[in-house]
Amino acid sequence: MDLVKPTIGHHCGNATPCQVIIHFIITYQSQQMSDQDCIKFLQSCLPQLGYQWTGFHRVRKQVCKRIQKRLVTLNLPNCSHYYSYLEQNAEEWKILDSFCYITISRFYRDRKVFEILQHKILPSLAQNAFKENRAEIRSWSAGCCSGEEPYTLQILWHLDLLPKISKRLQLQLVATEQRSDLISRAKRGQYPKSSLKDLPKTFREEAFIQSESKYILKNYFKTDVRFFKQDIRQQLPDGSFDLILCRNLVFTYFQQDLQLKLLEKFIKKLRPNGFFVLGANESLTPNEDVLEPYLDLVGKSIYKKNKY
Repeated sequence: MDLVKPTIGHHCGNATPCQVIIHFIITYQSQQMSDQDCIKFLQSCLPQLGYQWTGFHRVRKQVCKRIQKRLVTLNLPNCSHYYSYLEQNAEEWKILDSFCYITISRFYRDRKVFEILQHKILPSLAQNAFKENRAEIRSWSAGCCSGEEPYTLQILWHLDLLPKISKRLQLQLVATEQRSDLISRAKRGQYPKSSLKDLPKTFREEAFIQSESKYILKNYFKTDVRFFKQDIRQQLPDGSFDLILCRNLVFTYFQQDLQLKLLEKFIKKLRPNGFFVLGANESLTPNEDVLEPYLDLVGKSIYKKNKY
């Protein structure tokens, strides 16, 4: 945190700027939260919000940093006092819930997953669409953050799949995200170089225009992507889908009972012979009557819905 350094001209007499600064430093230092304090606080609060601690273990610093800032804003000395504040102010739980939203995303994240999407799943879905005389494939990117995931799919579709297809076929993408600021960023389609570090160079050069330190996505990759502000715990998009991606969200951070509840809804949304994609480190309890693991190249993170 940047602090104003007193100059020789400052006086430390009656309520001077010097005293104000010193008071601020003392207050800020007294509100410093240790890692262990934050862990105990999260282990107590996360279940009340429907989250599980195991999912936050490696990313807790992002959440703890937000909580630390909140302590300073509320002028509370520690997590114990914040917990008391939560008990007395029900609306504060919504603010704490927003602190627990993890934003880690980039183009082509988990390379093996996107290679399977590119070379196996998208071609398979195209064949299914042709057999059923459909002019489009419908996909849903749940928890799309700043649009990196749905736009990656469109890049693969336009630059690799479409040139190989003789018939006209669209990949229609619905992308949902609970934060308005991330949706606005996604619609702008402007990204720092770090967001594209995993994207193959040929795709990066064809899909983006570089402007100083930003990479701007070309407009025709945005055309078939529609963004909606939705909290997946409360609302799902309309219609059914050939492909659903729910990576590093529900099956990492949510409690198991909520995972199972949402999984039932995902299955209903997924068309027969459709694909359900999780994060590379996520998996489902085997249920081969409905969903069966697809291949075994990326663990058990990709599933295919049986036709019935």
